[in-house]
Amino acid sequence: MPVVEGAGVELAYDEAGAGPAVVLVHGMAADRAIWPPEIAGARTIAYDRRGYGESGAPEPYARTTVAEQAEDLAALMRALDAAPAVAAGADLGALVVLDVLKRHAGVLRAAVLIDPPVFQLVREALEPLAAERLMLEEALRDGGRERAVEAWLATRGAAAGERLTRARRDAGAFFADYGGQATLPLSRGDLRAIEVPVAVLDSGGAAAHARAASDAVARLLPAARRGGTEDVAVALAELLG
Repeated sequence: MPVVEGAGVELAYDEAGAGPAVVLVHGMAADRAIWPPEIAGARTIAYDRRGYGESGAPEPYARTTVAEQAEDLAALMRALDAAPAVAAGADLGALVVLDVLKRHAGVLRAAVLIDPPVFQLVREALEPLAAERLMLEEALRDGGRERAVEAWLATRGAAAGERLTRARRDAGAFFADYGGQATLPLSRGDLRAIEVPVAVLDSGGAAAHARAASDAVARLLPAARRGGTEDVAVALAELLG
């Protein structure tokens, strides 16, 4: 298992294929195994974010920030000489990609964002987010962190199989991520200043407020294409040209 040094932790990754670099940034309650093993015509790099899978994390690890995660991604790309790359990120991973686009000019030449949780742009997200927090609190009381992660995945139609097993293993990282979602200072002006091509997609289980956030992001990004639930590999192939 190859590893590189991120921003103070070791990050495990897989690499396959040859061609332009594609870097895959998983979301919450997931790990690098969530992605296709290879994107045709690309050098595909998928890594476990800190606290997930085979990657390291500080002790104790109770909270993260999008900026911290973005520094991990930038360090990984430097170590693997992968810039400029096309990146795909899901939920919190999409915020990580956005932060790299915002603060590390030239590192990414295009991106795919799946369910970017930029909920500050969506007034109607307040009520479902409050309901989600209440659901997690009740699940924590009833069965601890693993039960809460299972409940969160169930709302996305993913509470079964290997993903659930791995998510239970990494429940601590999930809660670090959950608190970290609100740590990205991202204004409408920041989004309008990102000029690289971006495809904004929905996951299969995306809720209405998540789709509304994706709509809002796509409207503000100058070179965005608003997609649906198509395969991320298709969107990446389009961006790779």
